[in-house]
Amino acid sequence: MSGSLWLKDPGTAVRGTLPRVPEKPRPSGRTGADPVGELADRLDDFVAAAVHPDEVAALLESDGLTDEQIRRRYGHEDSFALAEELCARVERRFPPPEDPPPGAAGPTLLVCLLRGLLFTLPGLGHVLAAPVLAGGGRTAYAPLLAAALAGWTWNQALAHRAYTWLGLGDRPAAARALLRGAPAGVVLGTAAAAAVAPLHAPAVLFAAGQSLYLAAATVLLVLSRERVLLPVLLPLVGGALFAALRPMPAWAHIVLPLVSVTAAAGAAAGAVAGELRRADPGSRRGNLRRGVRPRGPGGSVPYGLFGLGSGALVLHVALDAPAFAVALTLGMGPAEWLLYRFRADSLAGLRASTSPGAFRVSVAAALLRSLAGYAGALLTLMAAALLLWPGAGDGPDAASAAGVLLLGAVLWTGLLLQAFGAVLSPAAVCCAAALVPLFLPGSERLLVPAGASGVLVLLVCAQLGRITAHR
Repeated sequence: MSGSLWLKDPGTAVRGTLPRVPEKPRPSGRTGADPVGELADRLDDFVAAAVHPDEVAALLESDGLTDEQIRRRYGHEDSFALAEELCARVERRFPPPEDPPPGAAGPTLLVCLLRGLLFTLPGLGHVLAAPVLAGGGRTAYAPLLAAALAGWTWNQALAHRAYTWLGLGDRPAAARALLRGAPAGVVLGTAAAAAVAPLHAPAVLFAAGQSLYLAAATVLLVLSRERVLLPVLLPLVGGALFAALRPMPAWAHIVLPLVSVTAAAGAAAGAVAGELRRADPGSRRGNLRRGVRPRGPGGSVPYGLFGLGSGALVLHVALDAPAFAVALTLGMGPAEWLLYRFRADSLAGLRASTSPGAFRVSVAAALLRSLAGYAGALLTLMAAALLLWPGAGDGPDAASAAGVLLLGAVLWTGLLLQAFGAVLSPAAVCCAAALVPLFLPGSERLLVPAGASGVLVLLVCAQLGRITAHR
């Protein structure tokens, strides 16, 4: 188990937005004579490039046209009927293929791979702490697992809340949300560890440090300061490498993780303080004046539930095959890059398709390419982990390996749905899948990942096969 975070900006980095179509000047010769023709002239470019009349109907509704207004002004029953008429009047044209797709370019593959490595390095803290925790046997790790689940749940929800403020352009509000929420996450994780094994003080103290690191890493990742984490983790990396070569004094197994945790907490506090010092006093008031506010904290709950469910599924792997759990965490790097590639491929399909059916086929093809690429990357990482992990070569069997590949598909498709705004479905699927092994022991190896991945793939095809999901 690595104690890593899979934090993603929910939607703003992956989703594109369709620009509002500017109104053309109304031709003076037809004013009032043919209102539908006049509207067709104003929306000519958009209607000509629309893949389906529903896309035009969505634009009409976004402009505030009600069915009553449409009946009174244009003589049609609703926006869908008017959209059909507009598509019939406007000759179809498509943007030139050399035009760049909308949306910001994603990070390079190298950057994503480095982020995956950054998510994995905190796991070296468990390697260093193993001699300290060994006295409690396997039960010594129960507080760490409880603290990790609590931290993943809380910090995923907290990250979504902060990202929402960042999406509104209010960085001070995001910093204040992190300032209030991160310490609460530390308390929650420590309390979960103490509730599981209150008498195992070393494990509870280590779980408290783990919770503090998770909170600090959340702050730094959300505020785009992830580069700070690499020097912060150097004591862990150096200590783990040294311990693999020769015995270390007992104090080093405690001091080195403590140095990294303290440095991470200090860096996070400095990042928040810097954001608040640079704050424009009128930025928050300006957003409130325009009525721009995020939804209440309840809107972040599904993101926390997704963190809980996916974290529980990964913990099953960590207990059965720790090497595969490391591979899953490293795989979050290529998984992030493939999220951006899917977005680019789906937009290309939207521009090239001439019917809703053709667009659905292009989305399904993009999904298969992305899943195949992720499966290949994850399989490579699993093979490397088996070679490098001490004693792992004779452990997991083919069924366990297949289950980990399917679990990777669960995590990737869940993140993909989140990126396109479908939050409840992956959270519900992951939480339900995490509960199944309680009633069917052993199902977590293959049955649960297979069922959950199948459901999420179908949800991706059904929800992202709609044109409006890509607006």
